Amino acid sequence: MSSVTNANKKGWTLTFEDRFEGHELDAGKWSHCPEEVRHTGKWSDQDAYVDGEGHLVIRISERDGGYYSGAIRSKGKFGQAYGYYEIRCQLPAEEGFWTAFWLMSDGVFEVTEDGKTGTEIDIFESPYFHDSKINCALHWNGYGEHHQTVESAVHLPGIYEGFHTFALEWNETEYIFFADDQEIWRTNAGGISERPAYLKISAEVGPWGGDITKAKLPTALLVDYVRVYERAAKED
Repeated sequence: MSSVTNANKKGWTLTFEDRFEGHELDAGKWSHCPEEVRHTGKWSDQDAYVDGEGHLVIRISERDGGYYSGAIRSKGKFGQAYGYYEIRCQLPAEEGFWTAFWLMSDGVFEVTEDGKTGTEIDIFESPYFHDSKINCALHWNGYGEHHQTVESAVHLPGIYEGFHTFALEWNETEYIFFADDQEIWRTNAGGISERPAYLKISAEVGPWGGDITKAKLPTALLVDYVRVYERAAKED
């Protein structure tokens, strides 16, 4: 069942929460990402679902010789600029793919001098199962010839065992990344995005994650909860 961890966070006000209770994805908060080819796999609606035991399941599967994975987003339903974004989840301990919790805005595709008009913020990606690492990254100025990116691969022993929290504090001056409440990276590369971003939880099949033929499928990212906060107003 979902964690009963208190959602109150000192200095912050809760603006979004999903504990994935019940048997259906909350359509007021999420929609499936388009079913499209991603790297060497394809996003599939049937690989992102709620299991009835308090988890969102983002599954990676093989069917008819092809590889499929789940992906959901809050586009058009929830978005926010600045705040604290947190997920509690269990990473799948297989190779050939990566799972991710990330923030996205349409402004990412704009080519400007910096990322202030929109930045893809990857709070975690999990392509490094064998090395017990996760990846944190920023992308801006589109995905073509002007694309800019910075990233940090962080070694976290035991991170592919059991449930862990991954979080981001996005403020007006920097991005600060956390794992299990410990800071793992901070950066202000590209200039800080000023655009609201929506949430994405996904898995993608591709060689960055290793050799998919070595994976025992199906496997899945299990998500306990997602929470978003904004900085609480200071009292006079």
